[in-house]
Amino acid sequence: QVQLVESGGGLVQAGGSLRLSCASSGRTFRFSNMGWFRQAPGKEREFVASINWSGSSTNYADPVKGRFTISRDNAKITMYLQMNSLKPEDTAVYYCARNLAFGSTRQVDFDSWGQGTQVTVSS
Repeated sequence: QVQLVESGGGLVQAGGSLRLSCASSGRTFRFSNMGWFRQAPGKEREFVASINWSGSSTNYADPVKGRFTISRDNAKITMYLQMNSLKPEDTAVYYCARNLAFGSTRQVDFDSWGQGTQVTVSS
């Protein structure tokens, strides 16, 4: 497993932007596919985006396509989620995790979950 710590959440107005970071302390990060999930109050945790180990392939959930961009810097052992054109429905706790099966969007195919970072989008 890898240890992951999210940061960068906060309060932003609709239409604004935030960049989340997911920092790792594990050597295996560079060889791990990674992803982001989110969980809104009263809702199940849902897939947001994933990226393969090299950064050459990405997947996005339909609600965030064209607005969010996932990326990584293996030299800094950090993954990012750039979120633009934010909407109130993007309000959630955002989690990063290691993706054990790239292409899968199921929680069971992710492990090493971070503690989450809160994103709140006001209307």
